[in-house]
Amino acid sequence: MKSKVLILFLISITVVYSGVELIRFTAKSLNGNVVLNWQTATETNLKHFVVERRSADGNFFEIAIVEPRSDKNYQYVDQSAFKTLDAVYSYRLKIVDNDGSISYSGIQSVYHNVSSVKRTWGSIKALFR
Repeated sequence: MKSKVLILFLISITVVYSGVELIRFTAKSLNGNVVLNWQTATETNLKHFVVERRSADGNFFEIAIVEPRSDKNYQYVDQSAFKTLDAVYSYRLKIVDNDGSISYSGIQSVYHNVSSVKRTWGSIKALFR
């Protein structure tokens, strides 16, 4: 009986987006950055992932493109989540297939508190872009 419950639980956390079976997608604040991790079981027809971010009252925008990997384990470190006073960021994966179809993962939100020094340095760098 316990094994049946465990199997049902594992099945319920696996989600299929187009040809990508997403097992896990997490976001956490670590050492002044936001670290995203995700894992897939299958990747049929996958072109790439687009990592998108939004602040508390904004729209999602693209911050990175991640190419498929043979081991199906991914990590992206967002080093630019410090330019505003917003403390909560939301992330999602845009899944782009070779045929041009697009689907989106669920949203992961993370509380991210950075030092005022890093926030100020980020603002100065943004002036010169």
